[in-house]
Amino acid sequence: MNKNTIIGSILIAVIVIWWMTTNAANAEAQAAAQAKAKKAVAAEVQKDSSVTSELVLPAKTPELKPAPVLDGAAPSDSAVSDSAAVDSASAPAPVVVEPRTVVVETEKFVMTLSNKGGKVQSVVVKTLPDSTGNFPELIQDTALGALDLKLGNADLSDAMFAVDAPAKIVVNDKATVEFVFSDANGNKVVRSYGFTKDGSAVRQMNRFVGFRPEAYELAWKGGMKETEVIPKGKSFGGTSYFFSEVIYNAGSGVEREMVRDTEKFNDGNMSWAGIRRKYVAMAVQFDTPVPATLEAKPMKIADNEYDPGTYKISIADELRGSDSLGYNFMVLPLSWDEVSAYGKGYEKVIVSGWKWCGADVWFVWICAMLLKLLKFFFSIIPNYGVAIILVTFIVRGVTTPFTVKQMKSTSAMSKLKPQLDEINVKYRSDPQKKQAAIMELYSKNGVNPLASCTGGCLPMLIQMPIFMGLFFVLGRAVELRGMPAFLWISDLSRSDVIWSGISIPYLMPSGLALLPIIMVVTTYFQTKVTMSGSAGMDPAQQKMMVWMMPAMMFLFSAVMPSGLVLYWIVSNIWSIIQYKIIRRDSGSAPKTINGKKVQDAEIVK
Repeated sequence: MNKNTIIGSILIAVIVIWWMTTNAANAEAQAAAQAKAKKAVAAEVQKDSSVTSELVLPAKTPELKPAPVLDGAAPSDSAVSDSAAVDSASAPAPVVVEPRTVVVETEKFVMTLSNKGGKVQSVVVKTLPDSTGNFPELIQDTALGALDLKLGNADLSDAMFAVDAPAKIVVNDKATVEFVFSDANGNKVVRSYGFTKDGSAVRQMNRFVGFRPEAYELAWKGGMKETEVIPKGKSFGGTSYFFSEVIYNAGSGVEREMVRDTEKFNDGNMSWAGIRRKYVAMAVQFDTPVPATLEAKPMKIADNEYDPGTYKISIADELRGSDSLGYNFMVLPLSWDEVSAYGKGYEKVIVSGWKWCGADVWFVWICAMLLKLLKFFFSIIPNYGVAIILVTFIVRGVTTPFTVKQMKSTSAMSKLKPQLDEINVKYRSDPQKKQAAIMELYSKNGVNPLASCTGGCLPMLIQMPIFMGLFFVLGRAVELRGMPAFLWISDLSRSDVIWSGISIPYLMPSGLALLPIIMVVTTYFQTKVTMSGSAGMDPAQQKMMVWMMPAMMFLFSAVMPSGLVLYWIVSNIWSIIQYKIIRRDSGSAPKTINGKKVQDAEIVK
């Protein structure tokens, strides 16, 4: 490793820093845009809180009317029989429906269904317990909930559905909860939710009796809540490790969007759409891709200014004469193996890549392999801290041949520097003779300057996707959540704060962390050692580069997950040892006299 390596390392750091600061900037811009929606959210909550315990079907409850027969198609048999049996003139008075909830518990989650709108009111995920063993709520605003239904101009969000089910259901095999809404004309909307004991999908079916709506809209007004504790206090890139995105798969691939204002997405036939936070996602998954339109609107979190916020989303499409609408409501803790098994591209919610260079395929594959390797070592030694160290050894071992080639190429060029300086002085007034002499010198010593250049840059280009993949995996893998390593490192997914009594604004807002300090020290020595072998580099440039990398990494390492910082420390130590061994074996260590380094004499005109 030498000058080119340091420059390449700085490029990697710059890319990582750019990624983190861009996400942080997006989050701040998003927060500013979402602040405008706070009053509207408060008004909606106030409206919902004004509902009394004895709620009667309101006068403004939308009345469903039979849909016209489209393209000469006959209505369904059920529609004919039900329509014939109802005489609108003798329709009974509206029945008072009391507000009710039904709680359904499976092995994966606890879901609360409300008969107000026949919607999902609450989702408590059982696979992500906090430090006290409590399970987190996934719906940000449970008063607004999710999966409200609108049919044409008939909004059923506030309509009261009749339900005949116990207040609590524990699913031992399968279970179904059915909600029924009837209008004054006898038309019905039947919303049913099907559960399995250990499945992540809830089957949501909507049947329309007596009419056929032309269009529908599913509204998810309650947003999605972060399951993790978001550190309070501003920091450089601190919010970059928390994700709040609108996600969807519209045929061209998985998209992740941070919406700053109301936006609509209709990029093709949509397979699924939803919201994700750091370790969990929820999505509406259609049976077959449909040309639906996804609309998203920012929703700011009033009680935490550092939370990037969430979104209200809606999915709208035509029903094309159908008398039913079905889809799966997915509750997905973002475990790679589990979500990739569905074959719907959910793993790209965790890690994705640029489509223009195919990184959405090969980079995702690299990340998957790195995570498999991490889990493999954990299966042998049940400690993810040890697994991270072993994976770092494997990654650095794979890239070592490229590093050796780079160092040999650079060493061969550096040995010719005195002769190159002599040629530059001798033919300083004749560029053509100087170029000819330089090429003759290269040829005589068997040095290819082009190969030397590619030898310095190509290894870094090859290593970068692997290093970046490991960086993303360690920062996003739910497998590391709450996992201790050793000594004081109690959670590899969070900063290793050893004393919360001391906090440094922007740098260490949550408290004093030890691993970032160790990383800065190892980065300094790693940079200093590699720069010592960069013959011909200006001393001022060497000094600047020796300090620049540790300074940049310190700005962000304090808020990095400790698993990431551990990786950087081990990688730095590997680089120092590797460089010392290669320089010693190649005999190209800097010459010394009486313990002092011999430097090339300056050529004076």
